[in-house]
Amino acid sequence: MSTHTPTRPRTRTAAPQPAPSPKRRSHQRRNYIGGLAGWIWLAIIIVPVYYILITSITAQGQYYTRNPLLPPTDPTFEAFGLVVGSGFGRYFVNSIIVTLTTVVITVAVSLLAAYVIVRSRKKFVKATYSLFLLGLAIPLQATIIPLFFMLGRVGLYDTLAGIILPSIAFAIPVTVLILVNFIRDIPGELFESMRMDGATHGTILRQLVLPLARPAIASVLIYDALNVWNGFLLPLVLTQSEENRVLPLALWNFQGQFSVNVPATLAAVVLSALPILVLYLVARRQLVSGLTAGAGK
Repeated sequence: MSTHTPTRPRTRTAAPQPAPSPKRRSHQRRNYIGGLAGWIWLAIIIVPVYYILITSITAQGQYYTRNPLLPPTDPTFEAFGLVVGSGFGRYFVNSIIVTLTTVVITVAVSLLAAYVIVRSRKKFVKATYSLFLLGLAIPLQATIIPLFFMLGRVGLYDTLAGIILPSIAFAIPVTVLILVNFIRDIPGELFESMRMDGATHGTILRQLVLPLARPAIASVLIYDALNVWNGFLLPLVLTQSEENRVLPLALWNFQGQFSVNVPATLAAVVLSALPILVLYLVARRQLVSGLTAGAGK
């Protein structure tokens, strides 16, 4: 009886892969032109801001004797004290009242309108949305004279309410547009499931729309606040007394009052820009995501 020795299976060794030829290697080329353009654009933005900051802490006597791009040897905040002592606090409070009231009412009304526009299937609602979009095509300059006569007839001329009401009217169209595009991105199944559970429209708005639409709400808050805070034409035409003056008019007045004192003028600019700058830094991510809502559709 012969014994048969089992043969071991042959293992195939993987053939070595050929080294990639130098021609096939992908080399990442550095975009020197794009980098240079980026640095130039950064300089265009940074240099004026830097000039305003260092000039605002420069004494008036040193402003004309030093290099304007070098920091002052003896920084001082006397320009800020001069601006604050010239009634800046009253103008600041007026701007806060106008901006907060306008933004809160605008966002509240626009959120309700956007929810109804997205969830309703009635033709009347669709026509209403078209009217909101039509408001984007009406320039502020074309309505300033009718607004002047209308507010004078109802006794709202030279009041903060006379600035707030037109500001709300011109802020609602773009706010509704942004919120509608964002609410449309919310899956309809979420709305239907909450409706099947017996949730009312108010509950859906509080528990579903508000949490998911937070980036859009933050974006319109910043956008509307920036427009109202920097608004100049409405306060210029619709107000007259100093007690109802807001910051843009105050800066214009400071430019004439401190025409020789350039550090004081730029100190007023710094103080007026700080609130909006802080607001933007806090919610800049929500601003970008909200403004780009629906862009891919």
